[in-house]
Amino acid sequence: MEKKIITISREFGSGGRTVGRLVAQKLGIPFYDKELVEQVALESGFAPQFVEEHGEQSPGKTLLSYAFAPQGVPGVMNGLSAADFLWNIQCSVILQLAEKGPCVIVGRNADYILKDRPECLHAFIHADIEFRADRIVRLYGESEKSPQTRLNEKDKRRKVNYLHYTGRNWGDVKNYDICLNSSTLGVETCADIIVSIAKNA
Repeated sequence: MEKKIITISREFGSGGRTVGRLVAQKLGIPFYDKELVEQVALESGFAPQFVEEHGEQSPGKTLLSYAFAPQGVPGVMNGLSAADFLWNIQCSVILQLAEKGPCVIVGRNADYILKDRPECLHAFIHADIEFRADRIVRLYGESEKSPQTRLNEKDKRRKVNYLHYTGRNWGDVKNYDICLNSSTLGVETCADIIVSIAKNA
């Protein structure tokens, strides 16, 4: 059957977000990345920046993890940490988006949340560390940390978050229908491959 819902998981700096946007454009279907963050923020009461920064990070049970609860709504998180509360909202939003019809969803463990839907195609984009390091400096600029440190920290947070909520290893080829190396193939070619599979699977 034609794969109508495409999830894009990616290593930081691999260009996975760009691949997802290109796939959506080529197929003429909605693209959910920042839009997904905004919807989770709307439904959770958190600021979009908080959702962006914490929705894929390591879960925590410390007092700090409760400090960002939406204000003015007593008991809104039902005793959950911010990470667990965000996870529940995120699952709900992703399932709602999938029900709307064909789309591309980037990150947010969507591959796991939609794993039982036969109309989904799950892709993982990875790349050589030199390619990723150069890309994040070009896109986001320099920082006090080395590019390699920034890459390792971001990917480690995603790995811990993914394992905690899915019980699976982030980046494991068994979790995806296709894994593509954007540093070898190029971002545009990765998008073309996914589009071809989506149309002909």
